[in-house]
Amino acid sequence: MSVWPAWEVREGETATSWFHVRLAFADGAAVDLLAVLAEGGLSVEDVRAEPPLSLDDLATVADWIEEPLFEACGSRLGADVDPEEEGQARRARPAWPRGAEGRQLIADEYRAAQEEGVDPVLAVMDATGHSRRKSLRLIAGARDAGLLTPRHIRR
Repeated sequence: MSVWPAWEVREGETATSWFHVRLAFADGAAVDLLAVLAEGGLSVEDVRAEPPLSLDDLATVADWIEEPLFEACGSRLGADVDPEEEGQARRARPAWPRGAEGRQLIADEYRAAQEEGVDPVLAVMDATGHSRRKSLRLIAGARDAGLLTPRHIRR
């Protein structure tokens, strides 16, 4: 894996930087990315893969590139980050408690969305930062724990 700066644009006090990221695998597969560092946030702008990635593989690309990418642009990214908060600043999604506490929070989000008349699955996705599939699993876990009503009435 390699990361190198592509270009940088400065406007007054702020700067936006682009980085090329290349993942090369032993079987000949390769993934090329263009990552952007702007206003203290890091995002992926473009992804090209040969052979093409499935959606599940695309979701794991962030985990593969996170550490090397932060090492390459860390001095620009973490200048105003408190060292104790550094781990939190690098997370792609908010921390979510596991176990009974997490299931209770899922149930609360789900019921609040129902009362507001919005899609409860999207509300859980937004609160947890997880995909639709993972959010549906979390909702099912809350149902199994008896925190939500069953989907279908059993006969």
